[in-house]
Amino acid sequence: MREASTPSRHPRAWRLLALLLTFGLVAAACGDDSGDGGDGGGDGEGEGAITSTTVESDVDEVTTGGTVVVALEAETNNWQPGVGSFSNPGTNVARAIYDTIAARGADGEIYPYLAESIEPNEDLTEWTVTLREGIEFHDGTPLNAAAVERNFAVISADDSNLLGVLAQVEEFRVDDELTYTYVLAEPNVAFPDYLTGATGMPFSPDAYDANPDGFGDEPVGAGPFQFVSWTRDNEIRLEKNPNYWRTDANGNQLPYLDELIFRPIPDEDSRFASVEAGDAQVGQTLRQSFVRRAREAAENGNMQTFEAIGNNGGGAIFNTLRPPVDDVRVRQAMAHAIIQEDLIEILGGTGITPPQTQYFSPDSPWFSQEVADAWPQHDPERAQELLNEYINDPNRSDGKAVGEPVSVEFNTPPDPSLILTSQGYESMWRAVGIDVTLNSVEQAEHIQNAIGADADPPFSGNYMINIWRMGANEDPYITLEAAFGPWESEPTNFTNYTSDNVQEQLNVLATSTEFEERYAAVESIMMEFTEQIPNTWTAGTATALYADNAVRNLAGWTIPGDVQGDGVMNSTVYWSEVWLEE
Repeated sequence: MREASTPSRHPRAWRLLALLLTFGLVAAACGDDSGDGGDGGGDGEGEGAITSTTVESDVDEVTTGGTVVVALEAETNNWQPGVGSFSNPGTNVARAIYDTIAARGADGEIYPYLAESIEPNEDLTEWTVTLREGIEFHDGTPLNAAAVERNFAVISADDSNLLGVLAQVEEFRVDDELTYTYVLAEPNVAFPDYLTGATGMPFSPDAYDANPDGFGDEPVGAGPFQFVSWTRDNEIRLEKNPNYWRTDANGNQLPYLDELIFRPIPDEDSRFASVEAGDAQVGQTLRQSFVRRAREAAENGNMQTFEAIGNNGGGAIFNTLRPPVDDVRVRQAMAHAIIQEDLIEILGGTGITPPQTQYFSPDSPWFSQEVADAWPQHDPERAQELLNEYINDPNRSDGKAVGEPVSVEFNTPPDPSLILTSQGYESMWRAVGIDVTLNSVEQAEHIQNAIGADADPPFSGNYMINIWRMGANEDPYITLEAAFGPWESEPTNFTNYTSDNVQEQLNVLATSTEFEERYAAVESIMMEFTEQIPNTWTAGTATALYADNAVRNLAGWTIPGDVQGDGVMNSTVYWSEVWLEE
């Protein structure tokens, strides 16, 4: 990490949903969520593919004041870190109320934000944070080490959805007024990554102590906007924090806006129409068809759009403990049967999202062209050869007689785009001789089936194949350890796949600060997956913020020290530098 040397173990599954939210491992439309783009231009796969998520900060001649209404895809259950499910919509609101200890720059590095510095000890088992001086919460309570210590007691409690992340912290130590240290059970070079999210969002301990049960309904943070009112499923209204600690590069007090209003509008058409009609000034979409619709409106001059494709991608996960997909020959055959371009077309993503081959996008420093070249291509003849090997194996794992066809079950939530995508998979698999049973499963059940808390053995999954979303814009150790740690103890290893090599390379990622070593470890794991196929890929997933043309600087937010932020990744931003043009 910059100004801190950059470059989890998670507990058993009683905190599973917390981990799902933390790592973004939720079922979703293949190719319908995540980020890496700017204005829709670029030279990616297909004309108009998304390439950059950040634009140059636009604050030379700002207009201060005004109200911006933001239309979000969903409501959030609670605004308290450790209770609230801060997914894409919730993160947008949380970043207005709370500032984070650290933030991700446009270069992918983690930088101090509320912190002055974040430093590890030599063996990466301690991370020491020094806060900036003079920062106060909205109620005037000082932000200091004692305040963060009081926060830590709350967010690490048994009922916190951050317990899974914080289980690795053996001790929280206050060193002086502005300095504190996380003492970890094991080395973790990626620990600062956690401080860019809810784990790193300090809140007023005095306000919490005064109303612990109701704090999430009336939150008090140290961010650029402070709470005014919340009508659940209607709107949360925030006003400018007059004592905010930041100024812009020209010395102007932040934030620029007087008021922010966030409105959950779950229906995509209604949300888009609200921005078209001027009832809202900013809208959010995680659906490729609406990424395209926003792009078309921007091309016509009716609005602007900021797109993103990051390391998150859609596809299908295999339960590698469940016959017949416990056999690598079957998984390889199913990968060779897929025509990725046709699935992307079904999703409306042609020209927007390229085919995915690994957990990292082509714009990521962790991307490997060698892995991309090795990923199984559409080859129905090879698929049938592999299936015939399995079918004619007298010891085939599904217990069927030699010569009987392979039968699989494929689960999908009842979302229209997911159903169409799963039908595309079904057609391709049937074309090589696989019998496919397609099941529609409600989202909550879909996730619980992947967890498989009541499976035998426990947490081994109650599914065979699930449509799924994979990956995250985090340090590769955080992403890959969660997804491929030992399945007996790592509840978010939904595929139940791991190996000695994967564990060896995860140890390198946890303990090495050398990029070349870490890159080699990531590439080794990804190359293994091209053979073992714990999951298939469809495409990277696209998101967008679309906005009235008068809204400025959505993707140009900065980190103290004149560092460019990571723009609109996952259709989320920091709001202090957004302004309205007169």
